[in-house]
Amino acid sequence: SQFSFAGLRRAWKEEAFRVELALLLVLAPVIALLQCSRLEKSVLVATLIAVLVVELLNTAVEEAINRIGPDRHPLSAAAKDLGSAAVLVTISGAAAIWCLILWPLS
Repeated sequence: SQFSFAGLRRAWKEEAFRVELALLLVLAPVIALLQCSRLEKSVLVATLIAVLVVELLNTAVEEAINRIGPDRHPLSAAAKDLGSAAVLVTISGAAAIWCLILWPLS
């Protein structure tokens, strides 16, 4: 829909989104070449998509807070910090999953 594409155009203005999208575009072909199961490949792709989704939600929170006004407020700061923390946790989880799948246990 037009609103979804408008959201993606807005997200493109965020450097973090562009970096995370570039990472997905680089790693997706790598996943295809890996010697692992289809389930493992699916999980690896899902982690990359999850990072993008959480980044989009974080940007939405930031935009909503910015709409309220430029004044610093503890609740506004907390909302932005929590959104940023969600991105960090998602990226950390994705990295952990990649390590678990790609590094041999033996």
